[in-house]
Amino acid sequence: MRQRRSAGCCHLHALTCRKTLYNFKCTSDAVKVVKTAISVSKEDYLKAVLEAESEGQTVIAATLAHWLGVSPPAVSMAIRRLKRDGYVEVKADGIVHLTPQGRQAAYRTALRHHLIERMLSEMFGMPWYEVHDEAERLEHAVSPAFEARLLEKLGSQGTCPHGNAVLPESPAKRVKHGLRTLAESAENTDYSVASLYERDPKLLRFLHENGIAPGGAVRVLKKNYDQTLAIETPSGTATLGAPAAEKVWVRPRTSGRKGS
Repeated sequence: MRQRRSAGCCHLHALTCRKTLYNFKCTSDAVKVVKTAISVSKEDYLKAVLEAESEGQTVIAATLAHWLGVSPPAVSMAIRRLKRDGYVEVKADGIVHLTPQGRQAAYRTALRHHLIERMLSEMFGMPWYEVHDEAERLEHAVSPAFEARLLEKLGSQGTCPHGNAVLPESPAKRVKHGLRTLAESAENTDYSVASLYERDPKLLRFLHENGIAPGGAVRVLKKNYDQTLAIETPSGTATLGAPAAEKVWVRPRTSGRKGS
């Protein structure tokens, strides 16, 4: 009995502490999946570094501690291991950069997250403001066969329910594409919501409750002295503070105000 219980514990430990990361090679006929072993914690750290870099942020230990909700000592230990294993480089000033190996591993995790978000939204109808956290959990549990089918069905080029590609673009690239944050918008102007930063589930629900949704319309009524915005959406009027408005990317509506 003791041997059987020990084997079961070892199996459970292997399932919870190890993760399989899959490198995709797409052909016109099928999707080929190649396995590479990597722990769940490494995946989370690598994806956080990649996403932070994509959003134009300088990545240091404090950035990762904030994004992942872990203690600074835990981050320092994880960074040392990632550096040892060849996934990251750490400069003298403490800035963390992905190596080519680390970037590839991080991208595969980001792609898996992206596919699961789209599956939950497009195939199961889950609300856009709920899919991120669910995908965070499921991205560590899907089988390679299921992941390959998702990639085959959905592709890697579409946007997630929050309006983002597999990797969110940097602010400079978004501006180049004609976008601006809602915080930088003009008074008495109509906009379409292009995309949202999706890491904060409380923010996403707050935006939803105030009528802001990807692809939706928003009119800026007034920019106040305290940096709050008076806005109007199909759900009614609301007031947004700068921290929320800075996380909403919009583009001017070329057809004018809806219903005018």
